[in-house]
Amino acid sequence: MRLGIDLGGTKIEIVALDDTGQVQLRERVPTPKRDYGATLAAMRDLVLNAEKTLGSRGSVGVAIPGTISPKTGLVKNANSTALIGHPLDRDLSEALSRPVRIANDANCFVLSEATDGAAAGRDVVFGIIAGTGVGGGVCVHGRVLMGAHAIAGEWGHNPLPRPRPEEVPGPHCYCGRSGCIESWCSGPAVAAQFEARTGLKAAAHEIVELAARNNAHATAVVGDFLDRFARAIAHIVNILDPDTIVLGGGLSNIEMLYRELPPRVESYAFTPEGTTRIVRNMHGDSSGVRGAAWLWREDEIASALPA
Repeated sequence: MRLGIDLGGTKIEIVALDDTGQVQLRERVPTPKRDYGATLAAMRDLVLNAEKTLGSRGSVGVAIPGTISPKTGLVKNANSTALIGHPLDRDLSEALSRPVRIANDANCFVLSEATDGAAAGRDVVFGIIAGTGVGGGVCVHGRVLMGAHAIAGEWGHNPLPRPRPEEVPGPHCYCGRSGCIESWCSGPAVAAQFEARTGLKAAAHEIVELAARNNAHATAVVGDFLDRFARAIAHIVNILDPDTIVLGGGLSNIEMLYRELPPRVESYAFTPEGTTRIVRNMHGDSSGVRGAAWLWREDEIASALPA
């Protein structure tokens, strides 16, 4: 049995998968606010209660909104700030008396979709989570690529490619730089661009709906978004040339992306032989927790169980 945990800012979810990927149990609890010890205890209790309910032990993988630093062994880059600076994998491993694997939530998303989701059977998969922010992850032959600094796939903090003069230096990003892809292509960024034109507040999906009704300002904002998003994705194609790109996050629900992006990406990428396969995720909000469970392969589960 595989147990996956998705540690989010508002909720902690656990799922138990059998060998075929079928869900045997799912449970959610609120995430303790700014309390690392209580968060650790909540994850421990979810695992122990799941095992008691199912009468079986399982391997444990965890998706977090950050990553474990290879240099220090401590959590970094987490928007759940209570985790930062703590050895979460070691602490949870000690609490559960077994090894635990922890990965960034975008990495778990792409692993889930490459294992039994929208990109199942594909060798090289890039996962994009576009919503409040813009993140990514890479899966090759069923394995997540972490990288020397555990930031592989974090393309949202690359600068927007091929910037037009009016796009320089670009909006300020929370990472301290300006002009990051995230500062142009996230949901809040699109909303800010519309507000700057009109003085009106609207969410990204509402702006797309306005564009479909021929609102001139919305049409311009959506056109710019598609062009910028395509430029950003074209750089992924040039570097990684993935078999499939899977979209997740709130913006993945915009239907026009799957029609409009592939030919635009093709026009910016370096001599592609046809359009890049860009698809919507299959597992939705469950991709993170399912990917966490898949962090342990079948031949590793025995070694991941408590002694």
